[in-house]
Amino acid sequence: MDPRRVGATSEVGRLRTVVLHRPGAELRRLTPRNNDQLLFDGVPWVARAQEEHDAFAAELTGRGVEVLYLDALLTEVLARPAAREELVAAAVDDPRLGATLQRAAVAHLSGLAPQDLATTLMAGLAHDELRGGRGLAYQIMDRGDFVVPPLPNLLFTRDSSVWVGDQVAITSLAMPARHRESTITRAVATHHPRFAGTGQLYDASLEHLEGGDVLLLGPGVLAVGVGERTTPGGAERLARRVFARGLAHTVLVVPIAQERATMHLDTIATMVDADAMVMYPAVADSLVAWTVTVGDELPDDADTVELAVSGPRPFVVAAAAAMGIDRLRVIDTGLDPVTAEREQWDDGNNTLALAPRLAVAYERNTVTNAALEAAGIEVVPIPGSELGSGRGGPRCMSCPVSRDPL
Repeated sequence: MDPRRVGATSEVGRLRTVVLHRPGAELRRLTPRNNDQLLFDGVPWVARAQEEHDAFAAELTGRGVEVLYLDALLTEVLARPAAREELVAAAVDDPRLGATLQRAAVAHLSGLAPQDLATTLMAGLAHDELRGGRGLAYQIMDRGDFVVPPLPNLLFTRDSSVWVGDQVAITSLAMPARHRESTITRAVATHHPRFAGTGQLYDASLEHLEGGDVLLLGPGVLAVGVGERTTPGGAERLARRVFARGLAHTVLVVPIAQERATMHLDTIATMVDADAMVMYPAVADSLVAWTVTVGDELPDDADTVELAVSGPRPFVVAAAAAMGIDRLRVIDTGLDPVTAEREQWDDGNNTLALAPRLAVAYERNTVTNAALEAAGIEVVPIPGSELGSGRGGPRCMSCPVSRDPL
């Protein structure tokens, strides 16, 4: 098999290549004053978060998974003038700054070497770090204010892009603190030679759609959660495009609670085998899906595809029907309500499958992990006491670029 092949048609085919982002200087920008705005529930111990992330990456590479680091990919594309110009412009596209400060920031960023620029685009640029700062907005700012805000949520590489078949969807992130992440993933997908010629399925200018809400249930079948981060319009747009490009025949649209604890579909359910998933017990019996399909005749313009919508039906029933299987197994974690809520909050349902019946999970979710093992799923436990402060588990922290077909 070509190790440079890209694409995925399931959540559980053997994982070959994945994009990770090792937490770095951007996490050191978090303070009690800004962590809520930057979507973290606390101020993580950065050195420990890095140790935990290194342990995660080591488990992947030890099982033959190629790990691509986002900062290295970004540094490489910043050697290309077109990518550099795009990313500098995106970094200063902020109405807070005003024209004078924008010009000063562009001059500063444009003078940085690729590696230094990559670090600054991720970690941000504070007022007192800007060479040649000037203008009214600059003078009014406090020394610790950010001209270019940091991107601590880059850790969660699943959200800003998702591969469907051999094409990549650059997503439209809902929260203002994360908007600029998609400009980085788009630049990498567009300009890095590793991904030359890859079709782009979605764009950050479209309706809100986040990768954590997109599950590849199996070949030709997607589930898309709609709630706090992904809108029904985003799910509809994605459905039209995957149908028009022959990447799927069914999209299940799954409403989820618009709450921090259930920000994405993958916070409550992830696949651990070709016909099995682990799911938060509190929603196992109430989760429903609308089934979206399309006729055989597709117009050239994907965005005018007429969709057929039916439902709602219980999610597990609709999923099994779409996947062409008798039933979708939901692993019963056997949790009491309090433990279930605690382990869901700690990303117990956010697993990353390395292959069928082999999944990475946070070690702290002991009861959920024991239930997975009892159901025949080998669990690869990793530490995550600091990584989890941004509310994301192993699936959130990984963007599969290549999986074997089932």
